[in-house]
Amino acid sequence: MQNFDGILFGKLAVKNWKQRNSASKFCEKGRKRPVGTNIIELKNIKKCYDDMVVVEDFNLEVQKGEFVTFLGPSGCGKTTTLRMIAGFEFPTEGEILLNGEDISYLPPNRRPINTVFQRYALFPHLNVYDNVAFGLNLKRLPKSQINEKVRQVLEVVDLEGFEKRRISTLSGGQQQRIAIARAIVNEPDILLLDEPLGALDLKMRKEMQLELKSMHESLGITFIYVTHDQEEALTMSDKVVVMSNGMIQQVGTPEEIYNEPKNAFVADFIGESNIFEGKMTGSMTVRFCGCDFPCVDNVPKDTRVDVVVRPEDVLVTKPGEGQISGIVDSAIFKGMYYEITALSGDNEVVIQSTKNAQTGSQIGMRIEPDGIHVMSAGTLINVFEGNITKEGKVAFAGGEYDCDLTQLYGGAYLKEGSILVIADGEELDLSGHEVIVEVPVKAVSMSDDPDEGGACGNIVSFIYKGNHYNYTVRTSTEDDFVLDEDDLWNENDYVSLVIPRDEIRLKFK
Repeated sequence: MQNFDGILFGKLAVKNWKQRNSASKFCEKGRKRPVGTNIIELKNIKKCYDDMVVVEDFNLEVQKGEFVTFLGPSGCGKTTTLRMIAGFEFPTEGEILLNGEDISYLPPNRRPINTVFQRYALFPHLNVYDNVAFGLNLKRLPKSQINEKVRQVLEVVDLEGFEKRRISTLSGGQQQRIAIARAIVNEPDILLLDEPLGALDLKMRKEMQLELKSMHESLGITFIYVTHDQEEALTMSDKVVVMSNGMIQQVGTPEEIYNEPKNAFVADFIGESNIFEGKMTGSMTVRFCGCDFPCVDNVPKDTRVDVVVRPEDVLVTKPGEGQISGIVDSAIFKGMYYEITALSGDNEVVIQSTKNAQTGSQIGMRIEPDGIHVMSAGTLINVFEGNITKEGKVAFAGGEYDCDLTQLYGGAYLKEGSILVIADGEELDLSGHEVIVEVPVKAVSMSDDPDEGGACGNIVSFIYKGNHYNYTVRTSTEDDFVLDEDDLWNENDYVSLVIPRDEIRLKFK
């Protein structure tokens, strides 16, 4: 393996030297990578299509020369954000600054920004030279200058001598490099890349990751990259922007994102994670899986938390030597390690170990303090705005639910419908009154019968937390319910939401 790596990186070193040499000639301005200078700023960006909000409360600063990656699942708003930077879409609210100037509504052709798309958008009737020279011809540059720029940029992408080749004769990786060449030949300040490696096979994708990183370092251009591939983001980026449901979840270096996730979504989306519900029981002591563990996060006592433990940080010991013990449920060989799943009480613990374990055997498990990451527990109570109906129900989140209206007035009793009789005998009709509705996460359940619950919606995300799944369901009114279920449902399943009458808490708005 070491010999193979040496050969591979030896070839890459030669290629990288060629690219740097070509890039230094191509970038006549001798671009450096200034530190601390913002080239793009997105301030309070919101993007709506009709009544649907696809990007919200988006704030980001990108420095000159940075490699920034927007990372998140499909539909999270990352491509829409990229298109707003490019000028193909305009923000509904907020502003986009380029070198301090507002370009929010500037057309794409007036921005020093070029885009490489997933499908490359090459012209199949033109050869390689004409594809790369297309933008330069539009600028009506002298033929000799165009020839020199095309030659230099083809050297940068390691495709010199391909000028007369037809696009249809090129491999996927070669076409991808031609698309990059066409973009950088115009010497943009910013290069946007929208999942450019998505159409390549795994081996080619890994090689192109290294080549793209090398080009970025050579050219000094600011790269803003979109992907849903975590490994791609961690491999290439200076800064990773993790997105979900149109909002930024965390911004940081690859190391910060992996080692210090801010919430359960980031921990679950980036790499493999064990996520458990826990509670702080003392100074730098957290309880989960039925045991108190020392940790390095100083969180106030009795705080409800989520605990993240990476599988590689769980050490297998003899049963009596671990902090907790469990029964091995499965052990799968993954090449570099065995993935072991152990059942400890009600919790499932995933372990990555270089040593195998026998299914059905008892093992101990030890987790060192620096292998435990404590973070906010997230939503514990669902909160909505609602109103009282004439029938004495509460309407919120696109549904109606039976509720106890007497909790709004101490000592009152319900006469009929929405009419309360308060302590002095006065009758109050509460219909139409606006209220705040609170529903504990643990009180909500799902049903596939649309008539069983009040509100209905689609599952938009879920996270496994050791012994149950934590779901987010989005209703027709774009309200989100968070709930826990033992059973596994699928993303996008249409469900109704069931809430017991006595679990709905009301107070006047």
